[in-house]
Amino acid sequence: MFENIIGNSKIKQVLLNSVENNKTSHSYLFVGIEGIGKKMIATELAKMLLCLDEKKYCNKCKSCIEFNSNNNPDFLCIEPDGNSIKIEQIRYIQKKIQEKPIISNRKVYIINDADKMTGEAQNCLLKTLEEPPEYATIILIGANENAFLTTIKSRCMIIHFNRIENDEIKRYLEENYNMYNISQNMLETFQGSIGKAKVLKDKQEQYSNIEDIINNLEKKDIIDIIQMADMIYKSKDEIFEILDYINIILLKMAKMRYKYTECINIVENTKKRLKQNANYDMCIDNMLFNIWEEVN
Repeated sequence: MFENIIGNSKIKQVLLNSVENNKTSHSYLFVGIEGIGKKMIATELAKMLLCLDEKKYCNKCKSCIEFNSNNNPDFLCIEPDGNSIKIEQIRYIQKKIQEKPIISNRKVYIINDADKMTGEAQNCLLKTLEEPPEYATIILIGANENAFLTTIKSRCMIIHFNRIENDEIKRYLEENYNMYNISQNMLETFQGSIGKAKVLKDKQEQYSNIEDIINNLEKKDIIDIIQMADMIYKSKDEIFEILDYINIILLKMAKMRYKYTECINIVENTKKRLKQNANYDMCIDNMLFNIWEEVN
């Protein structure tokens, strides 16, 4: 199990050992940035816990077969309803968890993006975490540990997931997408997230253009820079990823030339203004002009 999930080897081994030694917790909290395999590992753990074979990863028993076809009645994964996980969803878990297992000897419930639970939902879940049925395991998954009530965290085994190493992401993209010659700047943009790498993997040309813009700040006049930046103006839906990438480049340049340090603050201020719904084109205009003015 876990062999097709890259990264976090120590966590995978700890979970495997706990299953093999029958020492799993009744409640887990998987914490880490988006796109590093938390839900995939939680799902594989659920499958192991429900497996009817003594080795716990047979992939052949009735439980595993039903699990693979998303029909195992002893497993449930809850996702946010809109922007949050609501109390009604937690009440549904509470109702189902009291029912005895049907196929397996256990029941497993995953709450994905659990850090989006409302306060009411968390307080409701607390009752179940305090006295879970002997056969039940609940796995909470979230990126923001601070969003959870202290009382929730105190009743869970908290497992902190690490960002995936750049070398592992690079190897994954080479083996699965035939992507070679990935720039170091591009790898750093992924921020250790396979999920983010998958989203941005087809953006190499676009991000190469961004590097050209930054590298030409001292060689071109502002009109040329704005013309070169046409792609940025047209990328409103992914502007925050683009601004992160610009700052990765600027940070490297700032280590060699101090004047680029203030440019990083200019980009960060642009992010804040965009989040406050300021005019998009005007924000980009001001950012480019202020950066160009700063380095010239």
